[in-house]
Amino acid sequence: MHWRKPTRAIEFIVTPGPAGGTDQFARVVQSVVQKYKLMPVPVVVTNKSGGAGTEGLISAKAAKGDPHKLVFSTNLAYLMPMITKVGYSIDDVTPVATLAPDEFILWSNADGPYKSAKDLIAAAKAKNGSFKMGGAQSKDTDHILTRQIEKATGVNVTYVPFKSGGEVAVQLAGGHVEANTNNPSENISHWRAGKVRPLCVFAKNRLPMKDKVAGDMSWNDIPTCKEQGIAIEEFRMPRTVWAMGDITPEQSAYFGKVMAQVREKPEFKDWLQKGLQSDMFVTGTELARYIANDKANHKVQFSQDGWLLKD
Repeated sequence: MHWRKPTRAIEFIVTPGPAGGTDQFARVVQSVVQKYKLMPVPVVVTNKSGGAGTEGLISAKAAKGDPHKLVFSTNLAYLMPMITKVGYSIDDVTPVATLAPDEFILWSNADGPYKSAKDLIAAAKAKNGSFKMGGAQSKDTDHILTRQIEKATGVNVTYVPFKSGGEVAVQLAGGHVEANTNNPSENISHWRAGKVRPLCVFAKNRLPMKDKVAGDMSWNDIPTCKEQGIAIEEFRMPRTVWAMGDITPEQSAYFGKVMAQVREKPEFKDWLQKGLQSDMFVTGTELARYIANDKANHKVQFSQDGWLLKD
């Protein structure tokens, strides 16, 4: 008998902690699925954030073949096994879709001397290693981007890891670090409060939103980092959805269709705009190619940095 749709409640397993971006992502999808009855069963959200977000994927490994669970993560789901022993392989889960990639911005303290990214890079070069760049955890997305900034500009900084993007935002607002690379939603309240200053966005084009956010500045007023002389054309973190390993192609395709329906609903589009996430829906064979390409690109960087896990 072919499986056509879920027959019992679906569990959304969230890998990072409660109230973070991925948790918000999962709960928005949950609310849209339930409001529009996109699946015929209830949806429950479970946070399994232990082991720097690996606990949820380890639990997925144990649930092989179960078509009633989905894991919500980021591209770190497949990058982490490349750099640390995590207790799972990305082959233990089935990719369903990428949605809502986060943009990244280079921020400084508003009371600091840096009025532009060019100012900041020049100061970091002069400080020759003593410049403090805050980020969320070691070898996490912020650390990966910081290493790219160093390579693109020839600077050498001290990377200071914290527990979360929210904590990094507080540290920058308080002047305890000189810069961070938080996504817009993590720093926006501190920007509005006049505590931090956006210097450039790691995107191919300026962000499109022209409504004033802080003072007389909009997101669109922030130059791209490439405009500011940092040779990084784009850096984004896609939010990812995974099914269990060894499910059928029919089951995987079902969840891909559900996610395609979710992204068309106004509530999801509103969430994208409020969080300044981009719309990036990739599924099926295109997703497999995207993951392979992203892993290959990061493998080069991880190898250069000595992060790559030895077999």
